[in-house]
Amino acid sequence: MTLEQFLLNFTIFHPLLGAAAVALLARDAKQSKNIGTVVSLVTLALTVFLAARLNATQFQLQFVTSVDWVSALGIRYAVGLDGTNAWLVVLSSLMTLVAVSTTRDDTKNLKGFYALIFALQTAMLGAFTALDLVLFFTFFELTLLPMYFLINFWGTGNARKTAAKFLIFTFAGSVFTLIGIAGLAITHRNVAGSLEFGLIELQSMVANGKLWVGSESQTVLFWLFALGFLVKAPCFPFHSWIGDTYEDSPKAGPILSSAMVKLGSYGLLRFCLPLFPEAVQSQAPILIGLATVSILYGAIAAIAQTDMRRLMGYSTLSHMGFVLLGIFSLSYVGMVGAAFQQLAHGVTTAILVVLVWHLLEQYGTAKLDAFGGLKAKMPIFSLLFFLGLLGNVGLPGTMGFVGEFTALMGAFESGARGTFGISVGFAAAAGAGVVLAAVYLLVMYQKVFYGPERLQEGPDWTDVRAASMVPVFGLIGLMFVGGLYSTVFTAPTEASTQAIRLMATSLPTQRPSLSNPDQKIDLEPTAQQGALVDTRTGTVITPGRLRGYVVAPVPTVAEVNP
Repeated sequence: MTLEQFLLNFTIFHPLLGAAAVALLARDAKQSKNIGTVVSLVTLALTVFLAARLNATQFQLQFVTSVDWVSALGIRYAVGLDGTNAWLVVLSSLMTLVAVSTTRDDTKNLKGFYALIFALQTAMLGAFTALDLVLFFTFFELTLLPMYFLINFWGTGNARKTAAKFLIFTFAGSVFTLIGIAGLAITHRNVAGSLEFGLIELQSMVANGKLWVGSESQTVLFWLFALGFLVKAPCFPFHSWIGDTYEDSPKAGPILSSAMVKLGSYGLLRFCLPLFPEAVQSQAPILIGLATVSILYGAIAAIAQTDMRRLMGYSTLSHMGFVLLGIFSLSYVGMVGAAFQQLAHGVTTAILVVLVWHLLEQYGTAKLDAFGGLKAKMPIFSLLFFLGLLGNVGLPGTMGFVGEFTALMGAFESGARGTFGISVGFAAAAGAGVVLAAVYLLVMYQKVFYGPERLQEGPDWTDVRAASMVPVFGLIGLMFVGGLYSTVFTAPTEASTQAIRLMATSLPTQRPSLSNPDQKIDLEPTAQQGALVDTRTGTVITPGRLRGYVVAPVPTVAEVNP
């Protein structure tokens, strides 16, 4: 086992060690927070180190560990890292650090609170790195319970009802995914004579054109997988849990949720596109349509909200719509933008969540009509809020702009060509979501920080102390670094993203294979649609004929690698 393999496995379960350390070593709330913060910092440092160690030119999985788990059924404990999941692993650790460091010392049963946060972090890290479908589903489901208990025992308002609603919705979606996993394994058995749950093995069967030969179940299985992921993303019309969850959760809930919802978009990228290519091509217009409705509906619903927490929930629905738009544009630019937007949304949303919940904790309300005139009383706080708002609006120079703009570009590119039946009208409509985002965020800022003072009672008005806002300063700095130097974050994802695009759009036998180390992705500008290269012979294998445009015929993989 290499150092990187060991560290990846250690990193996944390290938060559980942190939970034990808090439970056994902390004597009071201050020590609990200090230990929890140190544990979170160590996990973040490990994930950044692993991401930095990746070979960005390689699309195959790296640092892979694979050992038998239930050998009779072909189930393995298999984990690995590549450009698709590296930044999501970092995001999960960053959001955990923010959640731990911004939790108040007077939180009831702080040890139990941190234990649930660390359990959720391990589940997220496991799900983002799992390369076996059963292992992925196990970690995927384990994310539900910690969040359920966090909402149920530390939430506000109708916390119990909201926790139950969250669990029912997300678990119901997962049932569809589980059925899809079983159906996919049986499909493999019908072709190869054995059950198979490994992503690398299944994708290789798809790449060589054998898995779906004679099968008519690909579209059905695609939707079974997709439904579970769309609920988690969230996507219209499977979104109704998101507003209640944001309103009634403790502050750590939406902070962690800004990483957890990426399991939905990640599942689409990691599993749906590589394993169900023909279904993805035929169903792309439907998914683009749902993404567009999510963008517009989420933004319009956010405008109508009177509570800042619910507004943030519907804002998440709208922003995640851009991620789905970029993914199912099936264009290189759009998919790279979607991958980046996953990170950008987590960072920009966390800024406003911390600040909105700061008002709630100080003044007991997050109602828009309760505030007014805060800019004069809290100038530093109002500046931080405004900077976070700019990132959520997608102002050029921030991460939000890069992610949403490139996702829209990808949708326009595919729509203009009519590729896979995608209409340019979807991209045009989705563009209106950017304008609507400016409306609901600027209206919120105007009501809270300008106008007449409305909140007359409560503690003395005091501006924030710098020490209490260190996580916000860090997130704002990252937001601008990502906006001005976005290639630092996009470059490591490009080979993996392009490979997934070619897996979904190329002809059978011309698709990249996760099990073939001799293949690499040519990302030169002259290969606008991407090219698959056999490194042993230097032969270029292009996608072949795609709906809406034609490229020159080239040798098949079988001809290059007999």
